[in-house]
Amino acid sequence: MTYYKQKGKKKNIKYFVLVLSSLLVCISAIFLLKNIMDEDITKIKSPIKSQDPVISNNINKTLNTNSLYSSNAILISLDNNEILLDISSNEKIYPASLTKIMTAILAIENSPDLNKLILLPKSMFKQLYSKNASMAGFLPNEKVEAIDLIYGVLLPSGAESSISLANSISGSEKKYVKLMNEKAKELEMNDTNFTNTTGLHDKKHYSTVKDISKLLKYALKNDTFRKIYTSKQHTTKATNLHPNGITFQSTMFKHMDKSTVNKGTILGGKTGYTEEAKLCLASLAKVDGKEYILVTTNANGSPNTEQLNILDAFAVYNKIP
Repeated sequence: MTYYKQKGKKKNIKYFVLVLSSLLVCISAIFLLKNIMDEDITKIKSPIKSQDPVISNNINKTLNTNSLYSSNAILISLDNNEILLDISSNEKIYPASLTKIMTAILAIENSPDLNKLILLPKSMFKQLYSKNASMAGFLPNEKVEAIDLIYGVLLPSGAESSISLANSISGSEKKYVKLMNEKAKELEMNDTNFTNTTGLHDKKHYSTVKDISKLLKYALKNDTFRKIYTSKQHTTKATNLHPNGITFQSTMFKHMDKSTVNKGTILGGKTGYTEEAKLCLASLAKVDGKEYILVTTNANGSPNTEQLNILDAFAVYNKIP
């Protein structure tokens, strides 16, 4: 009887060990599956970054970059060219209407007479209307001064203004784009290629937020560009089709109740949007007596939704120590 009892006990022990081993395997599998699911959920909730955020030690104490809506961002102090925030700044993006910063600065540099009248040809409008391009409000066969077209490029983001300037200066948009790419090369915008003056989507039309920051830094050195870029609104001179002129509003300022931030003010900005580029913004602010530029791209939404690109600008500028 003793022998059979011992044998039974051994069988029970073996059975217990087998059950325990199986249970541990199941628990391990459950934890592994949970980790995989959590990783997938994280990928869905936040865009994949090509690089980890690089943040100045000072701003790192106050800014939570995970709270930003934009997947690409760069913040630069114009006082000493220090990069205070860098989130995937070298990652290829579609610049949308941030393109018009280049269009505008080249128009200023290549127009010997900014009061010259430029005819907006009727043939140009049909294609722009079909592509739902953003327009300043000029009409076919309208004659407009070059300076007012440049305001039309930067404030209401007018595609008709951009192409009219290109045609007047270079003879065609294609030839003007060649000037844009030559200037990009001069500014060492090595990851940029332009195919148009408007930022309308094209897979071969791309840049990075770092390259756009180089462009904006350069353009802001021009007094005429800076004056237009920092304007909240502008009324054009009378034209043959608008005897009272047209009053433009900045596409950035019209979405802002105020422009003040902690210890400073947002001075100006250029917005951008296409379905592929999402919401973009290149802005300038003065905080505690120093100027900063911030370029952000790829925030969800559209011009008809909450402007998350502008919310990001306030979030970043408010956290500058």
